[in-house]
Amino acid sequence: MLLAFVLVTGAATLISATKSPYVEGEKAYYADPNLVNFVRPGLVIRILSAEIATDGTMRARVRFTDPRGLPLDREGITTPGTISASLVAARIPRGQTQYVAYTTRTQTSPITRQSAVQASADSGGRWEKVAEGEYTYTFGTRAPSGHDRTVTHTISVYGNRNLTEFDLGVYLAETTFNFVPDGSRVTVTRDVIRTATCNKCHDRLQLHGTTGRTTVEGCILCHQPQTVDPDTGNTVDMAVMIHKIHRGADLPSVRAGKNYVIIGHNQSVHDYSKVVYPPDPRNCASCHEQGKGAAQEKAWLTAPSRKACGSCHDDVNFATGEGHVNLPQISDSQCTTCHVPQGELEFDASILGAHTIERFSRDLPGAVFELLSVADGAAGKRPTVTFTIKDRSGKPVLPSEMSRLALVLAGPTSDYSTYVSEDATRAQGGQDGRYFWTFNTAIPADAKGSFAVGIEGYRNFTLLAGTKKERSVRDAGANKVIYFSVDGPRVEPRRTVVSLDKCNACHSSLSLHGDNRNRIEQCVICHNPVTTDTARRPADKRPPETIDFRMMIHRIHTGHELGYYYSVYGFGNVEHDYSHVGYPGRRNNCSGCHVGNSQQLPLKPNLLQVTDPRGPLNPVGPTTAACTSCHTSIAAASHALANTTRLGESCAACHGPQASFSLDRVHAQ
Repeated sequence: MLLAFVLVTGAATLISATKSPYVEGEKAYYADPNLVNFVRPGLVIRILSAEIATDGTMRARVRFTDPRGLPLDREGITTPGTISASLVAARIPRGQTQYVAYTTRTQTSPITRQSAVQASADSGGRWEKVAEGEYTYTFGTRAPSGHDRTVTHTISVYGNRNLTEFDLGVYLAETTFNFVPDGSRVTVTRDVIRTATCNKCHDRLQLHGTTGRTTVEGCILCHQPQTVDPDTGNTVDMAVMIHKIHRGADLPSVRAGKNYVIIGHNQSVHDYSKVVYPPDPRNCASCHEQGKGAAQEKAWLTAPSRKACGSCHDDVNFATGEGHVNLPQISDSQCTTCHVPQGELEFDASILGAHTIERFSRDLPGAVFELLSVADGAAGKRPTVTFTIKDRSGKPVLPSEMSRLALVLAGPTSDYSTYVSEDATRAQGGQDGRYFWTFNTAIPADAKGSFAVGIEGYRNFTLLAGTKKERSVRDAGANKVIYFSVDGPRVEPRRTVVSLDKCNACHSSLSLHGDNRNRIEQCVICHNPVTTDTARRPADKRPPETIDFRMMIHRIHTGHELGYYYSVYGFGNVEHDYSHVGYPGRRNNCSGCHVGNSQQLPLKPNLLQVTDPRGPLNPVGPTTAACTSCHTSIAAASHALANTTRLGESCAACHGPQASFSLDRVHAQ
């Protein structure tokens, strides 16, 4: 018995000493350790080798393991969970840059009655087990007689491991393997954009349901010129389809009234006509990311083509020259004659020039704000703010030179409930480049805690004056916020909940309200718990909508999944409809936006209730406001109400970090 105890103890020590491969966003992280040790959740697929025999028979040797490298049984007999896997075989023909698949299917449209041969997964193949976790797959498809054995071939394996019977979900995996059938070294690849770049927004790229297609490297084997949607006639070539999807509502054809639609598996309709790309569509480098290791990362700069460029600029007729300065373009051979990577001027025909975003023009001097101090910042007094404005070179800028300059006073920082914005273009001073503004509005006499002052503004500049490309541009400064105490020495900055860097992973350079607001610290001053859009919303469209930051941002990113029409009225009484928004990542991955576990319960004490005139509860508690802006059902609101008493919200009792229904547990994948 002692020996058995020692061995078991040793085994337990060995297991506990090994770092868990699971993270807080995965269900396995919270599962019973005994169950995890038995099931070994996860799926890793690796292709060990591939070959094409002289008769065209294609084979691949594939290994299936868990995240620690231990073998898995594909059929789910000796290890839990069946593994479903599919394979694609393709090659890059000599002199070409995109794939052509051997594995195809014929798709006939019930709408047009047209048929198309599409790249697809292999069918009719067979698996043979050769070792624990290792299998040989012999394709049902054969390479045709005379296939070129000297060019790059690629095998893709994508699949899933179904562990739903253990309440651990479905694990996905995909991998590719490049080889040359005659044994030569691989020298030609297609490597334009890496999966990691897509995952900045998409959190984890996952397409075609739970089949396991999760990598760009796998997508491009089928999404290439060979494949057309016979229902619409649209190509699903990656270079065209992805550009058109991401430009979406901004496509010239869509603006002209035509929808951009792809009809997919089982006649599922995918209408991308309302997609709004978070960055400016001209920011090509947001997807064509540089310095991330892609072999052809500069292809968008050095190899323009009618196909790639015409997918965004789909009002251009290259055959006639319409929309192309009346210049017909019958091949891609001369594209680089005019469209060099970069010219002498911005907004020219060069690739960088034609995609210049005005507010990032190199000819703008810039505006750099600094808030140096706040004097007389006590309750009942009118505070005086000392600040500087300089351009990027360090040259001072006069407040009177600013087209708009505002200082915003708000408080308390424990949870903003009041703010005032004042025009500071008449600020006095000038010594050492410092200027002073004394607010016309006094801090409330009964104010407690800390207050904040934020600065925002811009100068208008004319770029390329006197030319046909002349344009007026706002040159905005980055917001700055300074905090000060109104009743004592302790200064309490406003809590940090989300990160601008995380916003910019998708938005690239977040800037709103005419470029005036570009930092979260400034946004939350106005978007506070007691503010609504009542000042902008027409009388016949009331009651007003809350613009509390947590509720508004959660609702915007929930978008079409809200289950109801959602819009907010802004400056100029303009309605902003967010009902069509589709969040590209996983909304239940709270840390995709939140920092420092700021989503965890309980929230910071003494937060204000939120005014929500259009919601089922008004006012609504701070925790309920955050959660029910994603979980929008009446049942969820009723649950929150039932767990709120005169003492406050009891959400943390069940949803706190160590509770059985903690946020991380219930949001785990």
